[in-house]
Amino acid sequence: MKLLIELPTWLGDAVMATPALENLYAAWPDAEVTLVGSPVAVEALRAHPRVTRTVTDRTKAGGLRPLNVYRLARQLGPHDLALSFRSHFYSKLLLRLTGTEKRYIFDKKSTRCPLPATHSAQSAVHQVEKYAAFVNRVTGRNDAPGPLRLDWPVGHPDRPTLGLNPGASYGSAKRWYPEKFAETAAALAERFDIVIFGGPGEVDIAGDIAQDLQKRGIRNVSNLAGRTTIPELCAAVGGLDCFLTGDSGPMHIAAAYGVPTVALFGPTKHEETCQWMNPHSIILRKTMECAPCMKRTCPLKHHACMKEITPQEAIEAIEKLESIRLKIRK
Repeated sequence: MKLLIELPTWLGDAVMATPALENLYAAWPDAEVTLVGSPVAVEALRAHPRVTRTVTDRTKAGGLRPLNVYRLARQLGPHDLALSFRSHFYSKLLLRLTGTEKRYIFDKKSTRCPLPATHSAQSAVHQVEKYAAFVNRVTGRNDAPGPLRLDWPVGHPDRPTLGLNPGASYGSAKRWYPEKFAETAAALAERFDIVIFGGPGEVDIAGDIAQDLQKRGIRNVSNLAGRTTIPELCAAVGGLDCFLTGDSGPMHIAAAYGVPTVALFGPTKHEETCQWMNPHSIILRKTMECAPCMKRTCPLKHHACMKEITPQEAIEAIEKLESIRLKIRK
């Protein structure tokens, strides 16, 4: 059997799809699996031992996108079954043009799929559960989602290490402030080496944190923003002793490796996109009438949902996680 899977576009969503993918692989244990998707999604998941082939979708890179989609579909060819974790028009077009007869498209508004046994009717539906319900519709099973999974090996720093992830590709509304990250890190620098993360679009904000820490006389700082591949990012995040991050792709990478994490939430729905099945995770957020607004930038211009989270709250949360970690190691 040949199985074609179009991955979610965003890094975090791709990681959150991994429990559903595990259920899919279990349903067809002998299938040849082709993954297609954005560069970050494909790179994150291509190390899985069940993956036979990966193809990067660059149809938005230039030229006529419909023609590019047609060419990509011809490259992929027909499969016995194709499914997409996206609901975009071009995803539907891509799967149709491959010539695959059995096609399934994720519908984020659909209520036709029974939810896995882990879901409570009184609770919000996590994105992981939505993906699992979609796959259950494809397989005809009722599998509950397990933990997140990434297959890149992790690094092992010589000293306890605290990671800072100030960026969020979705928009500025999800970002905490460089000076707050720096103040938090400075207070903990005697106990942790500091590593700053960020994508190519987050080099400036990471640089601001590094410069602030340098002015405070903190020298045990590494700035990796814009300098890591996805496998290198997984290796570095997976080896951390603690992680301070916004709602972002690296936050879900940390969850996949069980890294103790303090997650900062403001304009997004924490019940739906918080770390999945990470027992050592603390969410910092403020209850506000305007939140969660789900906007890329603060529509009210005050950004209070993130601004009111203090460095002291972050420090206390990290110290709590550190205490738990030390007890476990004993």
